[in-house]
Amino acid sequence: MQKSPSASSLGPGGLDLAQAFFKPILNTDPPSSTKRHTKISVIGVGNVGMAIAQTILTQDLADELALVDAKSDKLRGEMLDLQHAAAFLPRTKINASVDYSVTAGSDLCIVTAGARQNPGESRLNLLQRNVALFSNIIPPLAKYSPDSILLIVSNPVDVLTYVSWKLSGFPSNRVIGSGTNLDSSRFRFLIADHLDVNAQDVQAFIVGEHGDSSVALWSSISIGGVPVLSFLKNQQIAYEKQTLENIHKAVVESAYEVISLKGYTSWAIGYSVANLARSLLRDQRKIHPVSVLAKGFYGIDGGEVFLSLPAQLGRGGVLGVTNIHLTDEEVQRLRKSAETILEVQSQLGL
Repeated sequence: MQKSPSASSLGPGGLDLAQAFFKPILNTDPPSSTKRHTKISVIGVGNVGMAIAQTILTQDLADELALVDAKSDKLRGEMLDLQHAAAFLPRTKINASVDYSVTAGSDLCIVTAGARQNPGESRLNLLQRNVALFSNIIPPLAKYSPDSILLIVSNPVDVLTYVSWKLSGFPSNRVIGSGTNLDSSRFRFLIADHLDVNAQDVQAFIVGEHGDSSVALWSSISIGGVPVLSFLKNQQIAYEKQTLENIHKAVVESAYEVISLKGYTSWAIGYSVANLARSLLRDQRKIHPVSVLAKGFYGIDGGEVFLSLPAQLGRGGVLGVTNIHLTDEEVQRLRKSAETILEVQSQLGL
């Protein structure tokens, strides 16, 4: 299920119209072999996968986009729908197939596919089904794009990022989970809304599990370079800790609210993942709270676990984890979050 045939095949008797239409200038060289061609593959064309694909296209992040899904009719429909917008978008070659060979040579593989929870099904059983699904997704991605970066979006993202690391055999810097990048955006929005400032001027991180045991790093929040809690203390402005807890609770529950209202989340995660793709492929070296191999950080040594920490991202994947100061309480909560994820992993028997 490749891209629709180009205009060159429309000529009479197989005439290559592309060559007939343009006359080359004299004394030319072939294109440089060092010219960068960026290819992104998106696995899963559900609501999340297509929001990511659409955002990648509008932000001109790839020269080639490959889509993969098990449902061939929907897959072809989504491919055609995007191709038909070609006149309104930066030039990007769009391919789609149920065969993973279409992903060959990808710089970034984004995995959004996942099994849906059946009525009455336990979270553990759902996770086991997703692990089985990933055993059919990750190895072919690693086979066809051995030098790519894997970006996992499917939930539970921390455990499935660990599973992808094990299945791919990739070094840990090239296996990343979308983690709490979106949670942190929600966090920044709520703080900005409280203080009536632009969310881009708010520096704030949610770390740990992408889930109920996530940790809000209140001690390091700043607005326009001003540390918030230190400012309040120096100005002798009283605040209640419960107010802070309520904001974090709202972050955790916000996805559930969106799902209850529209049935799924899509646009925010689309922008979040495109934001990560930009930092990775354009070597932006920006700091993002994403799911990385956390063993050895902040006393997390109970096992190999992926959870979100503020990490510098670039063309090589994870370039390092920010040495951000955490209070004793934040460290304890982060370790507890790691234990929560490790407990789930131990039940998988990996």
